[in-house]
Amino acid sequence: MNSDQMQGKWKQMKGSVKERWGKLTDDDLDVIDGRSDQLVGKIQERYGIAREAAQKQVDEWDKAYAREAGMREARTEEERRKAS
Repeated sequence: MNSDQMQGKWKQMKGSVKERWGKLTDDDLDVIDGRSDQLVGKIQERYGIAREAAQKQVDEWDKAYAREAGMREARTEEERRKAS
């Protein structure tokens, strides 16, 4: 997901981010505001890991989040078709 998409969906994504990286505070999430580079930096800072490791975690989380979102959309669409 590119940075523009992430910023547009940030409110929905915040819960998943907080679940994955519990050391991030609400203030951190407000500062990040959907910017991927900020997310990587805050993870690096809070967890004391290298930037590359933080980037890898974000990339893996992003793929999993997109996959889950796609499955949710497919279920919703199927439910709509059944209701019609």
